[in-house]
Amino acid sequence: MKLRVEDKRGLVSPEALKAKMAESAAVLARAQAGEEKYADSQGWLKVEEWAGEKVLAEIEAIADRVKKTCDAFVLIGVGGSNNAARSVIEALADGSGVEIIYAGNTLSAHALSKMLRQLEGKDFAIDCIAKNFETLEPGSSFRILRKALAEKYSPEEAASRVICTGTYGSSLEKLCQDNGYTFVPFPTNIGGRYTAMSYVGLLPMACAGIDIRALVKGASEMEARLHSEGCEDNLALRYAALRNLYNEKGYQLEMLSCFEPRLRWFFKWWTQLFAESEGKDGKGLFPVCAEYSEELHAVGQYIQDGAPLMFETFIDVKDPGASLVIEPDGKKDYFDYLNGMDFADVNRAAFEATVTAHSDKLPCLIFEVEKLDAHAFGSLFYFFQFACYVSGGILGINPFDQPGVEAYKGWMFKALGK
Repeated sequence: MKLRVEDKRGLVSPEALKAKMAESAAVLARAQAGEEKYADSQGWLKVEEWAGEKVLAEIEAIADRVKKTCDAFVLIGVGGSNNAARSVIEALADGSGVEIIYAGNTLSAHALSKMLRQLEGKDFAIDCIAKNFETLEPGSSFRILRKALAEKYSPEEAASRVICTGTYGSSLEKLCQDNGYTFVPFPTNIGGRYTAMSYVGLLPMACAGIDIRALVKGASEMEARLHSEGCEDNLALRYAALRNLYNEKGYQLEMLSCFEPRLRWFFKWWTQLFAESEGKDGKGLFPVCAEYSEELHAVGQYIQDGAPLMFETFIDVKDPGASLVIEPDGKKDYFDYLNGMDFADVNRAAFEATVTAHSDKLPCLIFEVEKLDAHAFGSLFYFFQFACYVSGGILGINPFDQPGVEAYKGWMFKALGK
């Protein structure tokens, strides 16, 4: 994984970047060591803690049972309980596992009714993922899915098809004990958006047939890299320093962009990571995403000619993952200049042209990733989590709490009579 910068206007000089990185050396050192004040939120910092051999073996055993008895597996979770797993599953699932269906991420009657229809005629199991079993979306979905299981199976069989990922001592664990459900731990020392390398993210991925060991290896190798690189060449520090420097110059948004639709759901994970981590104390960049080339026909005009609000971060996947040659069909359609071209090359040309055009207007950061596989996803998860920690340290905020998320809940619970 490499980072190059296209900043034709010279908004951040190499000297300014070097100075910012040197100035932030202590922030990097604290992140590499871990900080006592964040001890209840840093279980992700060492991948081995929640994705070691014992955990992986248990996850694989549960996933094997699911794959032998089910056609579908329902992931009940919202935000950090959903996004990491979904980003990998939607990108990489190849049919070797069961179908993954999502619930607990909406209160829409229409969407939930559609979800239940997807389960008709299928043998299924469910996994309710909830660190704090008070969140309305997963709690309400869990109820209707338990009812669906009870209508389809005997009490014993229905109970065998319920998995819960929650904290020890929680009401969710008590529910499992009372009803014979399988219980696996939601790490108490990791916030939801950092849980990709734990039961939270890995169990649904394994049920979908994802190579979770390759994923964990990618994360572990990125951990080793970022914990060994010094302040002069640390990739996460460089990225964190750049985004803070652009923020200081008045750029209020960071747009994550890619010409690879397989990263569509990763965008949601990345958005939550940075929005919840840095959006506090009146600070932080607002994270937005653009899936190209489609959104060049939607937001491209604004990027080129609109207010200078943003800088752009690209993920450039070098290996297209497939080949499809454009052949003539004998009809005059005025696209003969494409004859014999591979869509992979056309997409590459569109990417390079976009970077050239956009970097005339705004700073562009380009992360180069060789190929998009489980190993790469593990690397990306760990890299952005660590970079977010460092960036939050430079910004001077706590990157692990999310007090603003609770504000709407009080009004909602009041309206519902809780």
